[in-house]
Amino acid sequence: MEQHATHQRIVITGVGLTAPGAANLSEFRANLLAGTSGISTLDLRYMGVHPAGLCSFAETRYRKKRENSRGTRAGCIGVYCANEALVDAGIDFSTYDPAATGVYIGLTEHGTVETENEVYNIGQYGHDVNYWTHHHNPRTVLNNPAGEITMNLRLTGPHYSIGAACAAGNAALIQGVQMLRLGEVDLALCGGLSECVGSFGIFASFRAQGALAEHQDPTKASRPFDRDRNGIVISEGGCVFTLERLDAALERGASIYGEITGYAMNSDARDFVLPYGPRQRQCMEMALARAGLSPADITIVNTHATGTKQGDVEECNAVRETFAGCENTWINNTKSSIGHAMGAAGVLELAGNLPSFTDNMVHPTINVDNLDPECALPGLVANAPKQLERVDAILNNSFGMLGINSVVIVERFVAN
Repeated sequence: MEQHATHQRIVITGVGLTAPGAANLSEFRANLLAGTSGISTLDLRYMGVHPAGLCSFAETRYRKKRENSRGTRAGCIGVYCANEALVDAGIDFSTYDPAATGVYIGLTEHGTVETENEVYNIGQYGHDVNYWTHHHNPRTVLNNPAGEITMNLRLTGPHYSIGAACAAGNAALIQGVQMLRLGEVDLALCGGLSECVGSFGIFASFRAQGALAEHQDPTKASRPFDRDRNGIVISEGGCVFTLERLDAALERGASIYGEITGYAMNSDARDFVLPYGPRQRQCMEMALARAGLSPADITIVNTHATGTKQGDVEECNAVRETFAGCENTWINNTKSSIGHAMGAAGVLELAGNLPSFTDNMVHPTINVDNLDPECALPGLVANAPKQLERVDAILNNSFGMLGINSVVIVERFVAN
């Protein structure tokens, strides 16, 4: 295991994902460029029918049905995404040691779905706790999804989950970069997962806050920046990246999606749920400084915007101030197509933009039928993709409750 590698360049070499309407990056990218929504509806216990983002993927490709039943939905998604990332990267552990491979998974929450299900189940038996499953504890510990990945792949390096609200996917990616540079691991599987659609409590809580999206057409329900938006569409999903040090990736002839050059995290320290644009701006500025870039060097800003009035406006103000005068910086939003995948949001949204380095396209923000004037950003790509001559850098915003902010910058890989 290489030590003291803080100077090392870190690259993305594999992507495995499942998102509403897509089971791999190719499908995901095609949907985003076509402006195809992955949102459908879910008839949820106690809640009725609501717009939601649901995933369909080969759940038994890498793990048997019995193993999925013993584990969790998040674990099932994680095992699929991690295996897909390794296949995409061409890694079979003939090059890397499983003991030097770290698994870092971002979660908004975990255990809610399993607990709600068990409470409901014993309710059918007079709340007799003898009917409570003995699988409950291992299913609900926070490291569960990361641990399920290590068991499936027989990885004996470190694994843990990172709870960072809806900034968790980016936070896990940052953790992987740091561990590689510190020499703690030689290969990092990093990403985020969401099983939120299984929890009526999450839907009910957003509705109580007046932040749950409603629309007769579910594909129109997620509409950041639009004046007629009315809240968040809750989605499940997952995305895992393989991260490697550049020298090792080049030595094995890996294909490289991009290089992570900047990142930052900070806290608003103000409110439980209300976002704060000035602190988001500081986070973007810190990430730019770490990458050694100016705002004008960024080609695409992928926004966090969820489809709530204050959240959209606060971020738009922060982006407007940070990128003022940057005529070649373009802004988009992925949640308009897939809803809010919570802990998976940041990494899914970054993954959806990575192919821009190859096709030089900016995928659109869809459902912008009546643009909110406070969100009328210069460079906003709405309803149709934007063809560019070249994409050099992507800045990905991901913010969460309790005022946690994260930014990751990925640049086009250039060998030098």
